[in-house]
Amino acid sequence: MIQVKYYLDKADKQKRSPIHLVIRQKDAQIKVATGEKTNKENWDGKGQKVKDTAYDHKSINNFLAFLKSEVEKHFNSVPHNQLTTTKVKEKIQSLVSGRKLNTEVKMVEEHLDAYDSKEKVTFVDLFAGAGGFSEGFLQAEFENKYFEFLLGSDINENCELTHLARYNFQLGLDAAFLRQDITEPDFLEQLQKQLKNKPVDVVCGGPPCQSFSLAGKRKKFDKKDDLFAHYLNVIRVLRPKYFVMENVKGILTKEGGKIKEMILQEIKSIIDLKELYKLTEFLVKLRKLEKEKLFTLDCYALRMKFESAKEKELDKLRETYLQLVENKFRMLTPKIVDYKTSKTDIHINTIRHGFNLLKRSKELAYVRKKVILEKAHSDLDNDYFAEPFDSFLTAIEPDTIISQISEAFNNIKPAKAFEIEIAEIISALEIYNYSFEECIQGLKPFVLGSKTEKEFEEILAHIRLYNIDQPFVALASNYGVPQNRERVMFIGCRKDQKLISAVPPTVSEAEKVTVFEALYDLDFVGNDDEKFNYEPIDLKAKYNGTTSKMKALIKKRNIDGKPDENSGLTYAEWSKKGRLNDRFKNAKNPFYVRNIEELENNEHIVSELHNHKTSNHTVEVLKRLSIIHEFGEYQLAREALRKVNLDTDKRSYNVLNPNSQSPTVMTIPDDYIHFSTPRALTVREMARLQSFDDSFVFQGKRTTGGDDRKNTVPQYTLVGNAVPPLLAKAIAIEILKQIR
Repeated sequence: MIQVKYYLDKADKQKRSPIHLVIRQKDAQIKVATGEKTNKENWDGKGQKVKDTAYDHKSINNFLAFLKSEVEKHFNSVPHNQLTTTKVKEKIQSLVSGRKLNTEVKMVEEHLDAYDSKEKVTFVDLFAGAGGFSEGFLQAEFENKYFEFLLGSDINENCELTHLARYNFQLGLDAAFLRQDITEPDFLEQLQKQLKNKPVDVVCGGPPCQSFSLAGKRKKFDKKDDLFAHYLNVIRVLRPKYFVMENVKGILTKEGGKIKEMILQEIKSIIDLKELYKLTEFLVKLRKLEKEKLFTLDCYALRMKFESAKEKELDKLRETYLQLVENKFRMLTPKIVDYKTSKTDIHINTIRHGFNLLKRSKELAYVRKKVILEKAHSDLDNDYFAEPFDSFLTAIEPDTIISQISEAFNNIKPAKAFEIEIAEIISALEIYNYSFEECIQGLKPFVLGSKTEKEFEEILAHIRLYNIDQPFVALASNYGVPQNRERVMFIGCRKDQKLISAVPPTVSEAEKVTVFEALYDLDFVGNDDEKFNYEPIDLKAKYNGTTSKMKALIKKRNIDGKPDENSGLTYAEWSKKGRLNDRFKNAKNPFYVRNIEELENNEHIVSELHNHKTSNHTVEVLKRLSIIHEFGEYQLAREALRKVNLDTDKRSYNVLNPNSQSPTVMTIPDDYIHFSTPRALTVREMARLQSFDDSFVFQGKRTTGGDDRKNTVPQYTLVGNAVPPLLAKAIAIEILKQIR
């Protein structure tokens, strides 16, 4: 049985006494300096801690408790013949020196000497989460260009904590973090304030995508669905040279592909207001050439004025537009129905009241937002309430109101002589609700009729601020990530920049990184276990009979995953060394904190390895996982599980294949079973499958359950929702190659 105690050594000139650790076991005794000091009157010898009268008591006590725990674990887990005085001291001193480095200076500075002559390309990361995009962009360099991180933004506190710990404290950047809902009215104002008028070259981000994920149930009117519009509003204001919008593959087929087309339309509807006058002048010319549909053309001309109008002016323009169309309806009414009918008929009332609703579109949009938030707050889905709520939300949308007006006109069954006027009214209402790009498509028949196509296209080339090809599907394993994760990328390119249609893979199919390469060196944890240091893996003992086969899976690679037997490192070695460039030579050691308060008070747990903690599986769970592990596939094991009363309602378990890539990493740890040991993965192992460096520490709570999941983003969720950094790096390098 060992004894671990702390005591104070002789005080220095400032009357501060070094705190030493002493380990006693039988007749042996080991003394080691902890690197911490305190005044004698602030030391509680009985409680073995610094009293709260000392300003730094929290930070020191946190470290002393961690150090004692690690020493005790070390003695309990390491064979007795390896517990030499030298090795024990080395173990303790590695923890002490790591902490000392992190607390000597408040902030570290970028190693920028060699970068003074290089070109900085600035970027902002919205919906940043853990920082997968940020991490990949900071790893990227091409020729004399590299990325400068200006700001990250997300709504969650743990996202902010992880950002501050990684980018501000550990790497020494001054990148700001804006923790605010992007839908709040003053978000753009706060964003610009944080950016301090710095120009932004690239914006990246992945708006939350659960509502249209192929992996889960699709929901109507999820509050996350309209975040694209707010993301694009940021693009309109910041006008970056490029922007990247990431999402799940399911977005391509959502609503029969309509959502994808809507996004493309909205991107093409971001215009250069300085060039809008060219279209206005063209429409005047077009009106002189048009012989028939002058009212419709006037509606397009008025609608185009919406684009450059400020909020109050826009409200007035919308009111003027609807009044123009309503006046046309009022003049038409006595021609198609008699006076009595005009006052009592349900169809006429529908049209009249439809105009009233459209005039209140701003108020209805507010109601819509509030109802969607209430629906989300009460978790209305798959119940009796969901459908009537969705029906109401559908009913107050402008598209639905216009559709009801159109149907009412059809049901009146007017004389043929008035069909053109009615068609013009309906068309005018549709134009009112069009995006800029829909207006352009609507104008094309007029352009063709006047034979002005070339002039029109030249004007559009000047007016459209962004060009975009079709979105493309990026498979993470094509970029050195040991995971078959598919993500859709929309890359918008400002009109003065080169179009990016795809990102070339960095590895071929035969060169892809396997699960075994990513995880084999971390397989030294047991059930309900946590490790803060790497331990050697004896492949011969672990894979007796298949050692050569398993060793053959380990390849030397370059930093992006391409095999390189001469000067490469293994994927595991790159993960330990880190893939960040020379700017960050002076980065602090990896550390963990539970909250912002611990970060600010330097209550850091500093060690070489973090987030490597296993779940506390019950005997029943261990047996269930063992059976599934034995069969190799959950579906094949279900009958065997049922026979021993270990079947479960859980949708799926994935037994990882060491010789291939993992399926898409999600946010639930027990979705995956380790290829070697029947257990769930640790956060660090899931981070390896996502291509995060080991020095990237996921902060805060490890996991949460129940209602907490709605409000918190624990470590597993941070990992599962992230963009793989190596995928982000490949995108970033392609942008650096093309940007002007």
